[in-house]
Amino acid sequence: GVAVVLVARSRAAELISHPRDQRQPLEGSPADLGLPYDDVEVVSADGFRLVGWYVPTQNGAVVMAQHGYKSDRDELLEEAEMLYRHGFGVLFTTVRAHDASDGELITFGAHEMKDLEAWYQFLLGRPEIDPQRIGIIGNSMGGFLGIQYTALNPAIRAVVAHSPFSSIDDTVAISVKAFTGLPAFPFAPLIVFWAEQMAGIDSAEIDAKQWIGTISPRPVFILMGGQDQSVSVASGELLYEAAGEPKEFWFEPGLEHVAFDTELPEEFEARVVGFFEAYLGGG
Repeated sequence: GVAVVLVARSRAAELISHPRDQRQPLEGSPADLGLPYDDVEVVSADGFRLVGWYVPTQNGAVVMAQHGYKSDRDELLEEAEMLYRHGFGVLFTTVRAHDASDGELITFGAHEMKDLEAWYQFLLGRPEIDPQRIGIIGNSMGGFLGIQYTALNPAIRAVVAHSPFSSIDDTVAISVKAFTGLPAFPFAPLIVFWAEQMAGIDSAEIDAKQWIGTISPRPVFILMGGQDQSVSVASGELLYEAAGEPKEFWFEPGLEHVAFDTELPEEFEARVVGFFEAYLGGG
């Protein structure tokens, strides 16, 4: 029993921390896809320096592109190239404890909302951007954060969440196995307990189902693959059921985690770009 508790505590510490020496270097930049861009930085309200890229808009609309758990901004390069071809600007946002940004502690939105707010304020300072035409696309945890931030900020006009989890409690069993290799029982509840203590969070409050309904009448688009081994497959349907209108749900039973863009690129482009064109304007 003592061994189980100690292993759970160690794995919890690994899951919520992401020190710089464990982060992978960027594998590409917008220049690799022929995109014009600027290296940009912001500072969160609590003093964290955050790095990103800004690809300028051609039609006044811009999409914030949020990476996933322990990933980097280059994760969304293909999505940015796709959006730019259709006239949209793209702001590659990073949150604390990721990429080359400050911090080491991951709090699944408890503090990352300050980071997304800093990025939003950056967009308000760009004269070429129409502040009524800002959207968000996010992968995995990035989709979860996008839902949370859109619920908090009524100025965000549309959100696309690609393979998001609906809550910590909904996904902990499958995610613990995916990211630690440990069985859900008896480790999942113990890992959640230790993570709560270390990060100062309450897992019951990390629940996008509580927020997504407040986004309406702004639109949400949720994509979920039926072979997802990183987050609970049920998350997509739970979020869709909790969302108000207008809402869209694209479920593909044969796809894995965050795989729509690579496995179904043409349909992904048509549906995601069409969603943003419908609700942000442009084209």
